[in-house]
Amino acid sequence: MDPILIAVAGLLAMLILIAAHAPIGAAMGIAAVVTFAAFAGWGPGLASLGAEAVSALTSVDFAIIPLFLLMGAFSVASGLSSDLSALARAFLGHRRGGLAMATIGVSALFGAVCGSAIASAATITRVCLPDMLAHGYRPGFAAGVIAASATLGIIIPPSLVLVIYAILTELDVLTLFAAAVIPGIIATLFQICAAVVFARAYPQAAPRAARQNWAVRMKALGRAWAVIVLGLVVTVGIYSGIFTITEAAAIGVVGALLLCFVRSKAGAAALVDAARDVAQSAGTIYIIVIGAFTMSYFLAVSGLPQSFVAAIDALSLPPLAVVIAFYALYLVLGALFEPLAVLVVTLPFVLPVILALGYDPVWWGVMLTMVSGIGMVTPPIGMNVFVTHGVARNIPLADIYRGVLPFFVADIARLLLLTLFPTLTTWLPTLLDMM
Repeated sequence: MDPILIAVAGLLAMLILIAAHAPIGAAMGIAAVVTFAAFAGWGPGLASLGAEAVSALTSVDFAIIPLFLLMGAFSVASGLSSDLSALARAFLGHRRGGLAMATIGVSALFGAVCGSAIASAATITRVCLPDMLAHGYRPGFAAGVIAASATLGIIIPPSLVLVIYAILTELDVLTLFAAAVIPGIIATLFQICAAVVFARAYPQAAPRAARQNWAVRMKALGRAWAVIVLGLVVTVGIYSGIFTITEAAAIGVVGALLLCFVRSKAGAAALVDAARDVAQSAGTIYIIVIGAFTMSYFLAVSGLPQSFVAAIDALSLPPLAVVIAFYALYLVLGALFEPLAVLVVTLPFVLPVILALGYDPVWWGVMLTMVSGIGMVTPPIGMNVFVTHGVARNIPLADIYRGVLPFFVADIARLLLLTLFPTLTTWLPTLLDMM
């Protein structure tokens, strides 16, 4: 039987398993073992899964995954989201659309620590939505702000999706983090601009809050300073070279845990629950990554990725047209799946095409992460919209979609900006390499 047909059958089997609600990592692993066994026999097929499992579980580089997740869990337990919300509200709430701007800032910072857009949407909805509604914000717009801004943490370092991309492509994690800094800032600023423009066009949808005096502002700053310092220590330590990525993540975990104890925000039971949740999340990610690496065996033997590259090349399309076509694909996939799942399933096929077109893999990692996040608010599905609606069930789903629309337009605009001017992504890594 043709090796290409065997590989395609394996991929179809994986998609059928996913459609049947099998865990994505398990679906990938099962399809990979069976398909590789069709090429090399059951012994090598099962051995490939065991070899990749041992490699992943014993890798020091993979330790970044549970450490960053644990830092996020302990930060939530220490009251990070509430403190950041109070700080942003104290300084920005009196401006037109100020509470929306504050929510976007909180979502960006919290999402970067949390590592999950879905978890960020659920948390920020509980923390920030009641305040916006209490100050007269239109419910659909308020929920739309949260659903859209919760995707910012996907791209802002330390991004878990970028960590997985670095592991799968064997790129330097710090280089990817550096590449994501300016796009992350641009993404946040574009969403803030969208909130301001909408608030000025429809002032009744986003009224001003009362101006807070400096005593209130200083009190809010006093509550949030420890979290800000922790973030600065981790970030500066990484980019200055004082810490490795893994060491910085470990320091972040210890700092977040100390905040829990010092501020008495969480008891032992809450911390145990947080650790249990992290273990489950990290285990899921490990299984996905192991499945992705196991897939590489039958893909390499079959030559399917090379055939895919050749087929794209035969179309003789301009490189930009191919990239935009991939964007459209990722918007659809991002609406259905979490960015991590989209990344591991598509990377073996898409990355060779991108490299053949002459694009930088670091740039593509940032763009892939970004467009997958935008997909999470893409109508008519958009997972983040459903998550926000699930927490705020009294707000109609259609109203949330309308509230997301200004931010979706802003997201597409910054996606095109970073596509047309890739140096905005690659400039900082290049600068760091020269230092």
